[in-house]
Amino acid sequence: MARRKSRSEANIWPGFVDGLSTLLLVLMFVLSIFVVAQFYLGEKLTSVKDELASKDSELARLIAQVNALNEQLGLAAEEKQSLESRILALQDTIDSKDRELATISAALAASESAVAASAEELQAEKALSDDQKSQIATLNAQVAALRRQLASIQEALEAAEAKDIEQKAQIENLSSRLNAALAQKVQELQEVRSRFFEALRKALGDRTDVKVVGDRFIFESDILFGSCSATLGEAGKIELNKLATALLDIQGDIPSELNWVLRVDGHADPSPLGPSCRTLYDSNLDLSAQRAISVVEYLTSRGVAGRRLLATGSGSASPLVSGFSTAALAQNRRIEFKLTER
Repeated sequence: MARRKSRSEANIWPGFVDGLSTLLLVLMFVLSIFVVAQFYLGEKLTSVKDELASKDSELARLIAQVNALNEQLGLAAEEKQSLESRILALQDTIDSKDRELATISAALAASESAVAASAEELQAEKALSDDQKSQIATLNAQVAALRRQLASIQEALEAAEAKDIEQKAQIENLSSRLNAALAQKVQELQEVRSRFFEALRKALGDRTDVKVVGDRFIFESDILFGSCSATLGEAGKIELNKLATALLDIQGDIPSELNWVLRVDGHADPSPLGPSCRTLYDSNLDLSAQRAISVVEYLTSRGVAGRRLLATGSGSASPLVSGFSTAALAQNRRIEFKLTER
């Protein structure tokens, strides 16, 4: 029995050992695979971690750069909106350019068609007869001649423009010289007028019915003429003698190139002419003109050259003072003398 049992146990053990060995081998194999997988995953994880760390550092660097750029640029909300608006505008521009590109593409296609047509025309032109080619050569020669004529006309036009610029410069120079000469003439006339007024003022004394207004010497008509009369009185002749003497004294000193004239203007008051006066004169204008003519004729008789005298009548159109008082009417009845250039 004991032998059987030991023999039986001896038969069971090797199978159990084999099973354990197999299991152990399987476990070792699984463990090896696990270790290898763990090692591989560890390496991969380490690589991934390094890559992530590198990405994180790169991201941190980019974020720092963005923050630095934001700090440098100082972008505000309005600027962001402006940028968004610009982006929208650029998008619109891109859309517009796309449309233009489409248009250009269509034009290019049309041009290609035109080129094809031109090629066909060229082929047709090659087939032209010698006579037609001769006509074309003649036309080309005529076009060349016309171009030469056009170039000649252009040169003539440029020359004319240059001459026009030169003439304008000359005109401007002459204008400035003329203005300077006129200013000199005005100055000379002003000096002559001042001397004439001063001499006449000395000759007339302190009369209150003779005054200087601006550039005019004014005589009240009452010292020269009677009522409703264009005939000089004796008292008027005496005063005009003083004027003629003063004028004759200075006329020799007046520059010969100064074309001067003494204008004699007759003026009347606005009072209507009486019945007896209307038989002699048509109106106040007629009366004032006749009085100015009488003064000119008398000055001529005293030696003043007639070409230096000019008589005009203004009637009551230019009153010296307003109102209808006796003094106002007397002042408006007047003879004015103005030394001026003809």
